[in-house]
Amino acid sequence: MVEDNQIKAQVSPFAIRKGEIKTFDGQDGYVSMNQVVHKINIGHITDIHFAILYLVNEFEFITSRQLMQMLKIKGYEVKSQDKLNNKLEGLIKSKILTRYYFNSDEGKGIYRIYCLEKMGKYLLNTRDDVECKWQPSDNTKPVAMIKKRLAGNQVIIAYLSKVKVFDSYTVKPTLTAKTLGKVFKPSGGSVTLTKSNKSIQFLFEVVRREDDWQKKIVDKMKFYKDFYDNFQPMDYGFKTLPQLILVCEDTKHMAEVFKEIVTNNIEINKINLYYTTDLRQNSETLESSLTEFKLDEKTNKYKAQNVELKLLN
Repeated sequence: MVEDNQIKAQVSPFAIRKGEIKTFDGQDGYVSMNQVVHKINIGHITDIHFAILYLVNEFEFITSRQLMQMLKIKGYEVKSQDKLNNKLEGLIKSKILTRYYFNSDEGKGIYRIYCLEKMGKYLLNTRDDVECKWQPSDNTKPVAMIKKRLAGNQVIIAYLSKVKVFDSYTVKPTLTAKTLGKVFKPSGGSVTLTKSNKSIQFLFEVVRREDDWQKKIVDKMKFYKDFYDNFQPMDYGFKTLPQLILVCEDTKHMAEVFKEIVTNNIEINKINLYYTTDLRQNSETLESSLTEFKLDEKTNKYKAQNVELKLLN
């Protein structure tokens, strides 16, 4: 597997591409539960296959590289990406998982996306230690929503593997905009960092250049503003205000998102709003991965400044 710091990409693989569509790359036909049970009985489906299944259920959409990273972090010995891909192929042929790729005017995407199939839900429902809410319509989600999840996965994995004070993560935390009466979820998930028995939570909102993205981020930021303006200690388990980070496609996109927030007067006064990009998660350390926009009193213009957080070393 190529390590993060060896990736030379100039454009995020999770950025939106022109004319992009999701294309099925799974298994057609029928597979019976008896066939699956037989594969378990003869050892063709083992504990590591169930570990894969747990991760796909938790993240909903995930790439094979992200699966490889998470399995290694959790202590499973997978000798190579090819070995993992062979296991994934077996799960697809048994209709336990299914697979998609993205196709666009620029050609076929370089990675595959894995998600649950009905047989996977049946197997998970036999386990007492996992909850599976998957339904077939989940796999019909649009490209932008899936790419937000994949970008959020990569942020969580980066913090999990590179930040020493990492404590825990939540893929789909739930918040409420009290005044608006709206329950919503940060699209990139959240992480908890703990040092000297003090914890801080980071919320990640992933922004993509999808159709009408400016309106969508403005509407979402209204929910966040309501949440922060009415925050009380221990709301949703947070002792203190969580830090919000907007995950953008690239540096230019950070400035575009910031402009939308300022021009629509939806700044959040109680926190410093931080920005980052997909590719910054590939750095060896996340200490300099964040940016904020500050007003220069001399020029009366906003400037992007890197934020040095030693907590992220």
